[in-house]
Amino acid sequence: MKKLMVMIVGMAMMATSAYAARIKDVAEVAGVRSNQLVGYGLVTGLPGTGESTPFTDQSFNAMLQNFGIQLPPGTKPKTKNVAAVIVTAELKAFSKQGQKVDVTVSSIGSAKSLRGGTLVQTFLKGLDGEVYAIAQGNLVVSGFSAEGADGSKIVGNNPTVGLISSGATVEREIPSPFSRGDFITFNLVESDFTTAQRMADAVNRFLGPDMASAIDSTSVRVRAPRDVSQRVAFLSAIENVEFNPADGSAKIIVNSRTGTIVVGQHVRLKAAAVTHGGMTVAIKENLNVSQPNAFGGGDTVVTPDSDIEVTEKQGKMFNFQPGLTLDDLVRAVNEVGAAPSDLMAILQALKQAGAIEGQLIII
Repeated sequence: MKKLMVMIVGMAMMATSAYAARIKDVAEVAGVRSNQLVGYGLVTGLPGTGESTPFTDQSFNAMLQNFGIQLPPGTKPKTKNVAAVIVTAELKAFSKQGQKVDVTVSSIGSAKSLRGGTLVQTFLKGLDGEVYAIAQGNLVVSGFSAEGADGSKIVGNNPTVGLISSGATVEREIPSPFSRGDFITFNLVESDFTTAQRMADAVNRFLGPDMASAIDSTSVRVRAPRDVSQRVAFLSAIENVEFNPADGSAKIIVNSRTGTIVVGQHVRLKAAAVTHGGMTVAIKENLNVSQPNAFGGGDTVVTPDSDIEVTEKQGKMFNFQPGLTLDDLVRAVNEVGAAPSDLMAILQALKQAGAIEGQLIII
């Protein structure tokens, strides 16, 4: 098996192509992923920018009780230098006990700012309710706020969210299925049957026949050694194998809010003739005042006078021949001088007429 590993590493250096993609760039190893952690804690030491809410007071009292301090019944502490926060972190795959991770601290109450605060020891739990890390430390807050006596206020960035670099210590490792079984499964970032099959074929050319098989449009299963150290070297070689992923399906993406339009290279047009013109209707209300003579005994009357002006731009018609490409479409639209909103209307009309070979996706 060691000779096989040496051969694989050597072959990986030759299995490259200037225009191909590496497996590691288009696929991920199944089971090798990060996990989200969350916790509830207190930030202390705030310069009067904290809060006094029921849950903050309750949390503050519970913290004091943990240190053996019992407040007299009915005592309400002044906690303007304390804020209740939610602490979040991302535990990377294969994180080991004792390693550090960054944490984000966000206020959940009415605190005005977390600037200058210190996070008190907070347990970070996973989806299963187990504690995987403990966070504590001084916050770095880029935002600021200032308020005047007259109620005027200025806020820069976000003063109620802070970061503690390497602020949590990993206390428990998350089991990974990486070293179990006889296979390693790669999951494509973008599902595609052709890409999955091409990836399996590339691995088989690299390792030998029947070493990899495409399970579906997303997953490719590769036979791998059981020994963990050999599996790491094996995966290192496999993920650098290059192949040519399939082109995506023909799509036109239209963002109606921003006016952004992206047309895929495989979009084709069938024969169609298009004309697009604009009509502008402007209505202007004028008020005319009719006032009687001084001794006429009549009443002053206000009468509306509406001016309606209709302006219609001369629409240009252009003809699409079957099989036109993206370049032809862009060139034709530019000749018409259509704005993004006009182009959206043209694309929708072409799709309804069945003249677009591809998907029109409006977001």
